Amino acid sequence: MCLAKSVREGELINKIDKALGRRFRVSGEVRLGIGDDAALFRPRAGRELVLTCDWFLEGPHFLRDMHPPDSVGWKCLARALSDIAAMGGVPLCFLLSLALPTSHAGRWLDEFLAGLRRASRKFQCVLAGGDTTRHDNILINVTVVGEVRIGHAILRSGARDGDIICVSGRLGEAALGLRILKGSKHIKTSRDPHLRKHLYPEPRLALGRWLAEKRLATSMIDISDGLSTDLRHLCPAPHLGALLDSDGFPAVEVPARLQSRIGDPLDLALHGGDDYELLFTVRRGKLPSLPWKLRGLTISPIGYVTSGPNVVFHVPFPNESESIILQPDGWDPFRKQ
Repeated sequence: MCLAKSVREGELINKIDKALGRRFRVSGEVRLGIGDDAALFRPRAGRELVLTCDWFLEGPHFLRDMHPPDSVGWKCLARALSDIAAMGGVPLCFLLSLALPTSHAGRWLDEFLAGLRRASRKFQCVLAGGDTTRHDNILINVTVVGEVRIGHAILRSGARDGDIICVSGRLGEAALGLRILKGSKHIKTSRDPHLRKHLYPEPRLALGRWLAEKRLATSMIDISDGLSTDLRHLCPAPHLGALLDSDGFPAVEVPARLQSRIGDPLDLALHGGDDYELLFTVRRGKLPSLPWKLRGLTISPIGYVTSGPNVVFHVPFPNESESIILQPDGWDPFRKQ
């Protein structure tokens, strides 16, 4: 299919092929990449495949006039890779389905592919193929193939009453970055370090793989929709709930100059989403085996699993504490935001 009279699909595919580079495309288990009707993939013995796909859409997920094209390229792959990290897997290759208007098949596409190439190299996940077409909006779908040792994948369903709930990194940083970006008049503010986690998130692949190899995590999920929403997948009511403590909770630190317009940091941390940190549970007796920092990444215990059905958040005050039932108020694509 032609994108338009002035841009042929073959030209677009050649641009993608050239940008990502043949030497980065075919590797190991990927025997055949771009050029045929489908790719050829040969899994290794003793491993099972981890498959995931992820939409990244103009409007709900990014704005073409606000988000730098290279960050869109980076993030469309990084957020899909986060699902591989959440199961303790290792990424191998990905498929890219891309629809865009002809007006963005030039410089915008070049910069998009540059960001995608950086992510592909950084996370050692090669392009194996995909599809292209024309559309008035920019629509991106990424499918990732990963692997994990048979029987070592970490599922969402293993948490039990009394398990300790842990999280990596600091929560709310991506939501802070989005609010700063929306309040900015110039795209140059993308250089602001507070925007980095929103524009260029890093999937926690090393931590996920380590937890799978050590068999420490009983359940795990990546935080994409916000802790208040994603925690419910690990502690589904009415059988399980959670008790969280705000003391030591790893919430984002909002710069003093922004506090008046950004809002409550704890609200960003609980409901903001888009952080792509790992939220996982461990048996209480295994907690001493867990490092509180792995390759520079902080790991924090934030509570424990209960017999349910509610997620309760303790907020301490000078002379007493208040218990709040935490509602799942994170991102939901089918709810009016």
